[in-house]
Amino acid sequence: MSTPSPLLQSPGAVAGEGRDSGVAAHYGDPMREQRLLAEGLAAVDLGHRGVITLAGSARLSWLHSLTTQQVADLAPRTSAQTLILTPKGHVEHDLHVVDDGEQTWITVEPGTHEAVAGWLDSMRFMLDVTVTDRTGEYVVLGEAGSRESGEGEPLAWVDPWPGPVGDTFEYGPPSEEHPGRLWRTRELLVPAGEVSSAVGDRQLAGLWAWEALRVAAWRPRLGAETDHRTIPHEVDWLRSAVHLHKGCYRGQETVARVKNLGRPPRRLVALHLDGSGHLLPSAGEPLRLGEKIVGHLTSVARHHEDGPIALGLIKRNVDPTATLAAGEEHPVAAAQSVVVAP
Repeated sequence: MSTPSPLLQSPGAVAGEGRDSGVAAHYGDPMREQRLLAEGLAAVDLGHRGVITLAGSARLSWLHSLTTQQVADLAPRTSAQTLILTPKGHVEHDLHVVDDGEQTWITVEPGTHEAVAGWLDSMRFMLDVTVTDRTGEYVVLGEAGSRESGEGEPLAWVDPWPGPVGDTFEYGPPSEEHPGRLWRTRELLVPAGEVSSAVGDRQLAGLWAWEALRVAAWRPRLGAETDHRTIPHEVDWLRSAVHLHKGCYRGQETVARVKNLGRPPRRLVALHLDGSGHLLPSAGEPLRLGEKIVGHLTSVARHHEDGPIALGLIKRNVDPTATLAAGEEHPVAAAQSVVVAP
């Protein structure tokens, strides 16, 4: 269950569902909210995200040793994305990291803050690191923008997607051709009591608007595009979250082996859905090629320009030119765009 945001009481707010129940899905006009967000005229309530801080002189070198990205020398007010993997290399947590010169701030997916903070705390041993769960004390606001925060401004995490960041690899198209080049977003970290003033005179946009722009940018989300078997290669997360030549970390052997010797068993795919009917399939429903199930939908959205769109995870060897059928009871045609090359 996600932590309710104070902005959920705003006029017109319609609560989301599931892990997104702590924030508004929309405020009455999702398409208008989406356009305003894309134009930089709206803010999105991401107050259900968890917030964790790390203090102590060893915080960055220690975090560097545990996760996939090179963060040991992260400069103040510089953002990074890094992953916690299982020993077998499966994606466990996605950390949005920015340091303010005194503390490292991390935001995580709704409902995961206790697990992330608990695991990090268990890995401190005798090092000078203090892990504090600040969820509820600070609220995350999403907005358009790619500028790192300056002195005197609220601290912001800038999403590096689609990268590439550092010494890494792109399984999808190069950044200059990638639709994610239009995904320029920040997460503001604001004390809960100051969230209304941080929104200011901007329109509030719901999470549906944010998610539609994310899906259009082919940007994976933990728990949507990932499951307990996902390795970073399958969703093209090497490009923004994995440094291929850093010190050892949990799961590194799998990352290196698949990159150097193999291919990911599944691949993320972008889908344009037939929107001629009234109903769209939901995340989790199957993707079929003929009578055979070849994967499943991970995220579904209505985009203000592209119409019904989705992301899905399918078997690597599925013909990338084939039209798939998306959904169970009322399947619709789904045309593929290659995100991770087979």
